[in-house]
Amino acid sequence: MKHLIPAGRVFAMLLCASAMLSPAHAAAPAPAAPAPAASSAPAACKGTIYMTFDTGSQSQAQLIADVLNKRHVKATFFLANEKTTRGDYSLDASWAPYWKARVAEGHAFGTHTFDHVYWKKDLANGLIQVKPQFGKDGGKLASFSDKQFCEELRRVDTRFQELTGHKLDPFWRAPGGYTSPRTLAAGSACGYQHAGWAPAGYSGDELPSDKYPNAMLLKKALANLRSGDIFISHMGIWSRKDAWAPANLDALISGLQDKGFCFATLREHPAYAQKKGQP
Repeated sequence: MKHLIPAGRVFAMLLCASAMLSPAHAAAPAPAAPAPAASSAPAACKGTIYMTFDTGSQSQAQLIADVLNKRHVKATFFLANEKTTRGDYSLDASWAPYWKARVAEGHAFGTHTFDHVYWKKDLANGLIQVKPQFGKDGGKLASFSDKQFCEELRRVDTRFQELTGHKLDPFWRAPGGYTSPRTLAAGSACGYQHAGWAPAGYSGDELPSDKYPNAMLLKKALANLRSGDIFISHMGIWSRKDAWAPANLDALISGLQDKGFCFATLREHPAYAQKKGQP
């Protein structure tokens, strides 16, 4: 479950996902970057795309895993403890086998804040106003210090290690993509670099399917994605009636592979590859 999108902004977001990350309210999406060195992709590759998935309703979790395995694609997952269509939460013990399997397959993992915490504004007193979506304070405004914000990021890391025995990679993604200089600094101070997405990399899977059908979104992605782009979709969206992934994920990956693109995790992205350590 993600942020609600005002109707007036929907068309602009579809044309350019960077509207979600406007300079006044959020970090810019990751810039287009040159293809990684040959060591991270076959020499035949004409470019590299970075597939990323944020947790959500998890209704598409197994399908996503199956498609990635079928197409031999490594992706990056950003995890929050979100309510799922199974009636549990995505970081409950019931999800341990799923996450362990993804670790074994060689995917990368970042923190999406434990309670899917939206940034609202930076306060004059040095605190950060946020609104968690889940947890004991779900739906309520709260004020975090930089330390508390860091702890919110690290809660995912701690839980992921409990579930899988594996640490997260040193990057994070803000729910909704909304950040501020203060949240970026707080994340960086505790070892996590923010990872946005390219304007062409917005899947549109949060948009209403009657106005933005899957065929339209697939055509747009295939036409506009370029080497170095970070692509974002979700592991299930509650509000979209015609789910994006079953119709589009395999077709998108195969279509990009037909164009000569390869895929890599953010561990290999030029903007993040140097971040080897973990706090």
